[in-house]
Amino acid sequence: MRYDTLLKRHPKNPIIGPKDFPYGYADQIFNPGQCMFRGKVLLLISVKLADAPYTQAHVATSDDGINFEIEKDPLFFVDKNKKFGELDMHPIDFRITQMGDTYYIMRPGNSEWGCVAFLYKTTDFKTVEPVEIIALPHNRVPCLFPEKINGEYVRLDRPYSVGAPYEKSYANMWISRSPDLIHWGRHRPLLSRNAFPWAGLKVGPTVPIKTERGWLEIIHGVQNTFMGFRYSLGAIMLDLNEPEKITGMIKRYILTPETEYEHLGVIPDVVFATGAIADLKARKLRVYYGGADTCLCLAEGDLDEIIDECLNEKTK
Repeated sequence: MRYDTLLKRHPKNPIIGPKDFPYGYADQIFNPGQCMFRGKVLLLISVKLADAPYTQAHVATSDDGINFEIEKDPLFFVDKNKKFGELDMHPIDFRITQMGDTYYIMRPGNSEWGCVAFLYKTTDFKTVEPVEIIALPHNRVPCLFPEKINGEYVRLDRPYSVGAPYEKSYANMWISRSPDLIHWGRHRPLLSRNAFPWAGLKVGPTVPIKTERGWLEIIHGVQNTFMGFRYSLGAIMLDLNEPEKITGMIKRYILTPETEYEHLGVIPDVVFATGAIADLKARKLRVYYGGADTCLCLAEGDLDEIIDECLNEKTK
């Protein structure tokens, strides 16, 4: 271990591996969407089964956050005949945001037309309604704030260039606003990929978490090394009323690949999250993340320790 990271791996990691999927061997397990739903932890797990031509995504629920019951029928699957189906050939990387009784799901849509950003909604995780394409290619990681801010919807995303050299792909985080979740504008740059020594290639957001001291934003960053790309997790804080203002950040990563199940897999050296679950009473943070696109893992941390370190470094 390089140093004592703020997120600690659960001792039962990986909590879901290729052989643990009950409906076939999972050649690939992608980064899960996560939220609380009716008192349970809910994950939206994308898998590529060994005998299936395309990726599909299943709902999984748990009372204890460790042992999950996975639904047999996928909630997301490839079907060219459904709305936007021709643009949706690889359902992965779900970002789930709860607003009242509605859960909004933002995710990338991958096809020969490039990577667009999709918006869906559901109230029961049994059926899902496609709303609209909300960003042109190439935009892979849109995340919606869980409430309106100053009367507007707000999102984070990471547009990027394809075909350009990596150092010129401009894979930085942006923030934008919308009156109706469909039409987005007032785009502003938020976070540079060069903000951290462990990134430099690209950064990307997760669903923001509201706390008393600001929006906690878990991010991923990618570093280009001699051995290939390395994906790590970090944290920043945003102002509650003006989220385009960064009020603090942790310069070090809070989780980076260190274990065999994070180093070895379909995409090696990856820890990647699309969100986090905060217990504001217990002051704990749970982050379900993908390990090397091959397994599903859990890391936990003290919510106040993470926020404190973010805000203590705001002037450094």
